[in-house]
Amino acid sequence: MNFAFFRPVSALILTALFFYACTQNTPHGDEMMVTGTIKGLRKGTLYLQKIKDTVLVNLDSVTIDGNPDFTLTTSLKSPEVHYLYLDKEDADTLNDRILFFGEKGLVTINTLLKTFESSAAVEGSENHSLLQEYLSFSRKFNAQNLELVKAYLEAQRDENTSRADSLQQAMDNLLRRRYLYTLNFANTYADREVAPYVVLTEAYDANLIFLDSVVQKLSPTVKASAHGEALLRFLEERRKAENN
Repeated sequence: MNFAFFRPVSALILTALFFYACTQNTPHGDEMMVTGTIKGLRKGTLYLQKIKDTVLVNLDSVTIDGNPDFTLTTSLKSPEVHYLYLDKEDADTLNDRILFFGEKGLVTINTLLKTFESSAAVEGSENHSLLQEYLSFSRKFNAQNLELVKAYLEAQRDENTSRADSLQQAMDNLLRRRYLYTLNFANTYADREVAPYVVLTEAYDANLIFLDSVVQKLSPTVKASAHGEALLRFLEERRKAENN
């Protein structure tokens, strides 16, 4: 028997198998593929989730049993906030959900079991990188506000009216600065879906005039996105409520 005939055939089979394996780990079309590793995890169930009609729904799941690597997929019309939820089957729901801005294509999330949320490193999503930039400033505002609130409560306890009034003014100024930063951030990144998201979650009660100015700068693609449409619906509801 001439075994030389089988060598090129075997090579073709191996090549086909290689390309099949590659396509299995490559997102297609409107698909988002989330891959990564949870270091230290031996057993549990990982869920890919998002909020749909105010309800948190599961889009995909994978059972972890020994191997901490995972792959989850879902279809995606536009960049949108998703969640990675880990059920460790220990009845402890604390620190088990990672918020990330999903985008079409490959998104990588690596983290640690003990610090599941805080250790998460997300790659492959420009909107997520921008969201992290915003949140880093937001945390500073929150820290300053907590200090002011603490001092304000102490002033009220001591019946120090003048200091309490001064601290109230400082809190009001800080809130205005936060709104201004959020609106400027949204205007700067009006061509990214993170813009309507931060406005809707961090500045929803700002003056309608300022919110409308942000919407006018959003690109058509962003306006048509999930968060863009949500912001437009919210503003329409606010107008109706304020006009009644």
